[in-house]
Amino acid sequence: MAETEKERERSHVPLLKSLGPGLVTGAADDDPSGIATYSQAGARYGYGLLWSVLFTTPLMIAIQMVSARIGRVTGHGLAANIRERFPKPVLYFIVSLLLVANTINIAADLGAMGDALVLVLGGSSSVYIVLFALISLTLQIFIPFPRYAPILKLLTLSLFAYVGTVLVVHTPGEALTRTLIPSVSMDIEYASLLVAVLGTTISPYLFFWQASQEVEEQRATPGHEPLREAPGQARQHFRRIKFDTYVGMTFSNLIAFCIMLTTAATLNAAGVHNIESAAQAAEALRPLAGDLAFLLFACGIVGTGLLAVPVLAGSAAYAVAESFRWPIGLGLPLAEARGFYSILMAATVLGVLIDLSGVDSIKALLWAAIVNGVVSVPIMVVMMLMVADPRIMGPFVARRRLKRLGWLATGVMAVAVGAMFVLM
Repeated sequence: MAETEKERERSHVPLLKSLGPGLVTGAADDDPSGIATYSQAGARYGYGLLWSVLFTTPLMIAIQMVSARIGRVTGHGLAANIRERFPKPVLYFIVSLLLVANTINIAADLGAMGDALVLVLGGSSSVYIVLFALISLTLQIFIPFPRYAPILKLLTLSLFAYVGTVLVVHTPGEALTRTLIPSVSMDIEYASLLVAVLGTTISPYLFFWQASQEVEEQRATPGHEPLREAPGQARQHFRRIKFDTYVGMTFSNLIAFCIMLTTAATLNAAGVHNIESAAQAAEALRPLAGDLAFLLFACGIVGTGLLAVPVLAGSAAYAVAESFRWPIGLGLPLAEARGFYSILMAATVLGVLIDLSGVDSIKALLWAAIVNGVVSVPIMVVMMLMVADPRIMGPFVARRRLKRLGWLATGVMAVAVGAMFVLM
């Protein structure tokens, strides 16, 4: 089908303006709980796990591109497509685990944000936790999506704080050598931390969020339709999705690399090998790397948390609402999507209550990682089946290279989950 004049004009929009769902999704992956994992990897094994960031980058890009394509082609999120093509028990199993994992993750992230702000300003962590939750809910519920999306993009800039920390600490040339020529350890702790890095990098909530954001962007843009209904728009959107996802996931793993490198060059080098939270990593940096490194690290925790908490709550809300055919979307007012916003609020409020109840945040992170690891494999299998199904994708089934990378990512995660249970 020939492109219209308007479609040709849109295809020449500068690529930087096309950054959106992929960039936000990638940045949200470096949430405070992820920062804690990367910090522990650097503190415990120095430069020994830097190679894992390079290894996971193409796998992360592939599976997120699969997610984005499903959303843009069908005009529906992942849960809606699973509902239409798979038995209800499969849908309910996946969505239930996602909801539990996201709620625990929200609690862990809010707790880390509160602890980080206490280090910078003093005061009460509990007060800050409630404040951050209210800010997140206010932005999601009362700011229309066309105005909210740029706020999420702006929050991605907070991750440059971790680029700044690398610039203010001394990093020897050994780091590059250990990245390109890794020395893999066979001990149980090393394997456990490698599994944690994989699970932190490839997380289920990212799949649901990016697919749903493609749908939100499509619905918010006049003249844009699901690609199955408007195949003439496919070229421009696949080009945009590819660029957006490559940039977003590469940016995400670059930040992970910087966090791991910073803690390896400072904490590990000084003999500090046990880091259990992002805030603890920031506090440990102060006497070793100076106040500026500490401040950048701590502020980065708050900034990325403000991005990650709405992504976690929003992905849970999309999944549940689509499962029950409720009106969905951040573009809808509260009165028109009460069920959707109720799930979003419930996940956030439950996260706050978990924190205020005194639950050990380290144990919360552990359980979130376990549930995320378990649910990621069936979701990835289902996604790979859907992206290759002409009944769902029409003429836009994934090409061979994308399918190979997607199945490789699925296999790696399956092995990681199996290893996690063995090590437990």
